[in-house]
Amino acid sequence: MPRTPSKSGAPAASAHALPSYLDPNHLGPWGIYLQQVDRVTPYLGPLARWVETLKRPKRALIVDVPIELDNGTIAHFEGYRVQHNLSRGPGKGGVRFHQDVTLSEVMALSAWMSVKNAAVNVPYGGAKGGIRVDPKKLSKGELERLTRRYTSEIGLLIGPTKDIPAPDVNTNGQIMAWMMDTYSMNVGATATGVVTGKPVDIGGSLGRVEATGRGVFTVGVEAAKLTGLALDGARVAVQGFGNVGGIAAKLFAEAGAKVVAVQDHTGTIFNSKGLDVPALLAHVKTRGGVGGFAGAEVMKAEEFWGVDCEILIPAALEGQITKDNAGKIKAKLVIEGANGPTTTEADDILNDKGVLVLPDVIANAGGVTVSYFEWVQDFSSFFWSEDEINARLVKIMKDAFAGVWHTAQQHQVSLRTATFIVACTRILHARDLRGLYP
Repeated sequence: MPRTPSKSGAPAASAHALPSYLDPNHLGPWGIYLQQVDRVTPYLGPLARWVETLKRPKRALIVDVPIELDNGTIAHFEGYRVQHNLSRGPGKGGVRFHQDVTLSEVMALSAWMSVKNAAVNVPYGGAKGGIRVDPKKLSKGELERLTRRYTSEIGLLIGPTKDIPAPDVNTNGQIMAWMMDTYSMNVGATATGVVTGKPVDIGGSLGRVEATGRGVFTVGVEAAKLTGLALDGARVAVQGFGNVGGIAAKLFAEAGAKVVAVQDHTGTIFNSKGLDVPALLAHVKTRGGVGGFAGAEVMKAEEFWGVDCEILIPAALEGQITKDNAGKIKAKLVIEGANGPTTTEADDILNDKGVLVLPDVIANAGGVTVSYFEWVQDFSSFFWSEDEINARLVKIMKDAFAGVWHTAQQHQVSLRTATFIVACTRILHARDLRGLYP
């Protein structure tokens, strides 16, 4: 990934003491995160003396994950678990299985988890994990062996009161079940609270699968109210149609909006009159993606960003909205369902155009909020109804967004910088109160 320049054109790394294991010329997502911290620093007041805390992870583990493949050969995969900050509580963050996962990416994602958890005020620090693997190339047995071996390798870091993994890209409830079982076998007692996003039958929470998409929808509704955007008839474009994008699309469609364009790894589809979202969700479930959906025409991938719409939801991978395509975006509202989908340069372009960006660190925090509910339920062995969970989720998301909106108005900054002000103040205040030991 090319280095991310700051507004002045200087490399993002230039002003930072970087750990020796990162390449200053190819910082990847970590470079974007550092720029975001730079932007928030002037607003931290006396807590700014602790700001370097945010610029380095507390702990980073790289592990070798060897497994025996079905054909009898031994394959080795590179695994990571990074704990960025634990000042406010145990680490919390997903595990992704993807062939392009890097240490820089996992570091940035763990840092964004610190910010996200603090932004919605759940008592967690930030962590993230990943394995460099294309899971589509593995059989179910190979995938299970990979998951169990990885869990054993990172077992010294994780635990219900230490660090709690969850699903992310290419991981799901089944992966979490294997992780929970492996950890439990290794410690000699069932520990349901070591991961979240589990199947309901083994301590998972109702409402967890839809939680991130519901959070995206909730903050979108609040922002629409505050900016005078009518949802009825509003055109929505969605990138990524999994748990996040698909659920958000469904909820927006139910609220009267029209989902006019969807893009995923299988293709880009368009229907100016609005796609039949339930039919598209069923198609994705059986076909694995939106490609080939009968109720739409095919669109060139690069044309997706310039589609006529009021709301754009990037809900796929990071680094999708760049300086090259940000100028094409016609939406009034960009709601980041994915983590880090917008580069810093693109952020500035959108801001200058008057596009309101609801940043990932608040917009997609619904997932971790319900993960928190799951963890609390596991500890108490008392489980709530789905209606209770959804009501608690909506309340937390609304309150968090109202706080961020107020901060943005107060300081006349973007919602991203405002979220960082709220979150980083909470993190560094905890750091300040705890002090340094020894």
